[in-house]
Amino acid sequence: MSPAPDKTYVAFLRGVNVGGARKLPMAELRSLLASTGYGDVRTYVQSGNVVFTATPTDTVVLAAELGSVIEERFGFDVVAVVRDAQELAAIASAHPYAGDEEDPKRLHVLFLAQRPSPEQVSGLDPDRSPVDRFVVDGRELYVHYPDGVGRSKFTIDYVERVLGTPATGRNWNTVTKLAELASG
Repeated sequence: MSPAPDKTYVAFLRGVNVGGARKLPMAELRSLLASTGYGDVRTYVQSGNVVFTATPTDTVVLAAELGSVIEERFGFDVVAVVRDAQELAAIASAHPYAGDEEDPKRLHVLFLAQRPSPEQVSGLDPDRSPVDRFVVDGRELYVHYPDGVGRSKFTIDYVERVLGTPATGRNWNTVTKLAELASG
């Protein structure tokens, strides 16, 4: 039996190259991942978005491997959340508020490292930031920030604390562009 062909994945790295902290040069990251055995490594913008191919595996395992490789080379812990190309295509077509908002910068997806329990999801307070709307669907949290993400009290730190899992967010433009890059 021949091995399964490589599969395309997207890694979302949390908190790199933000405000001058936790510098992770994308050219060095691409080189590192290619030398580690990942294929067709591409990055998108400087905020830690990586499209690559690898032998098909569980995305949670792959995220842990990427985090370890990055920590070993760059000296700091990075939360990586990984989705395969098919998952990301489904996410990119499913934002429940996309039809209500003309400005895609006000639409975000928080990618969760683990699927939260229904009890954890029910702990998210819709009144914490009343103008914002959100829906949790599996390992994604779709958010509409009509006044902008910078004014919201519905933050990633809050979400991580309530749901008990690491998360990283991307705006809708980035999500759809990465889905396009991952599709071929």
